[in-house]
Amino acid sequence: MNPVETLRRISGSSSGRLPSFTEAHALKALELIGGGAGIGRQQLSRELGLGEGTVRTLLSRMNAVGLLETSRSGTTLTLRGRGLLKRFGELIPAGEFPETDSTVGPRNYAILVRGAGDSVNKGIEQRDEALIAGADGATTLIHDGDGLVMPGVEVEVDSTTAKHIIDAFKPCRGDVVIIGSARDSLDAEIGAKSAALKLLERMHDS
Repeated sequence: MNPVETLRRISGSSSGRLPSFTEAHALKALELIGGGAGIGRQQLSRELGLGEGTVRTLLSRMNAVGLLETSRSGTTLTLRGRGLLKRFGELIPAGEFPETDSTVGPRNYAILVRGAGDSVNKGIEQRDEALIAGADGATTLIHDGDGLVMPGVEVEVDSTTAKHIIDAFKPCRGDVVIIGSARDSLDAEIGAKSAALKLLERMHDS
């Protein structure tokens, strides 16, 4: 099973019903639990912006697909869970991003999607996924071998944005960078994750 399909099973979004949490929330939960700090349900609720009942369901589904194990010391990732987290770290490395001339909000979160350039049209799909997830928008950039360009307009981005991306991700030809933007850091992150996961899904299906 591909990594995105595992998150889709957790979120229940394949059932056609509107899920109470998304694949992006499941990925962030995986990252938080994998951080090794023994995070509890209440803290997870705060970090994910979800109610405790919803977090309970999320953890139950993660456990059902073999990603979690619980002991006296708390909830940790299984070998499968650690492997999935590592895989996403390789596929879509990410991190907070400063506000620049190319971003559309004060709080920003950037994700690199390796080799996804051919699956991007004009960046509208990524923007829409970020908006649906609660962000204010998203900026999509593609490395064309010479530099970073915005799809559809094919102009290089401003030097400040480019420097931050190159320093953080060292992108190669065909790589895509999605920057989710919002007034709130969590909304920016979930927006970027949602857009990146949908792009990974498109790559897998093509």
